[in-house]
Amino acid sequence: MNNGLKTGELEPDVPPAHEAFSRRLSSVQARIGQALADAGREATSVHLLAVSKTFDAPAVRELAACGQREFGENYVQEALDKQQALRDLPLEWHFIGPIQSNKTRAIAENFSWVHSIDRLKIAERLSAQRPTGVPPLQVCIELNVSGEASKGGVAVAELPALAQAMSALPGLQLRGVMAIPAPATDIAAQRAAFRQVREAFEALIARGYALDTLSMGMSADLEAAILEGATIVRVGTALFGERNKHA
Repeated sequence: MNNGLKTGELEPDVPPAHEAFSRRLSSVQARIGQALADAGREATSVHLLAVSKTFDAPAVRELAACGQREFGENYVQEALDKQQALRDLPLEWHFIGPIQSNKTRAIAENFSWVHSIDRLKIAERLSAQRPTGVPPLQVCIELNVSGEASKGGVAVAELPALAQAMSALPGLQLRGVMAIPAPATDIAAQRAAFRQVREAFEALIARGYALDTLSMGMSADLEAAILEGATIVRVGTALFGERNKHA
């Protein structure tokens, strides 16, 4: 078979997909491990959520074959298509994107976690539409600590009232807080933003809420997030590579 190489020329060293995914996953896990060591935290105190939005089912399958089981999606129909294609795998699906009212039923029926609730109306719909006979939907309130109009999330001052209302909804189990602070290249600035999230989270615990989840930190800033107490880091680019343009 003619592979386009001249006689005696070696094939280029292009790793197969599985090897590439395995290498990226190991690299991210090493970063997490080092950040936990630097923070003096337990090695198992952070979960890695692979953000698979815009990447196809075969890419998710490859990463799952490397041992990753928790995946985060932003777009409902795209996620449902992947879930159907990967229904043979024991994966846990987290919804982490903006939530439209007309999508709450699909989310309530097909996800284990939702990280991005910032309105009581959405929480009420998710609770009412959660199927009977399955565990409550595990949820986080999205917090906007940077005041960016382009991002969802409640202000810190609005957090206690929303937490109180959501904790009474039978179809939901409030687990904690999620945030996507404004990008910063300086780790001190990154930590300052994540510290605000942690302090808001701790203030809820001080009010008596049994919370255990701080969902914060992504490919570029997961170290700062872990140093400030993150328990879930949401990583996409460092695991899958650069995203498609519509991401």
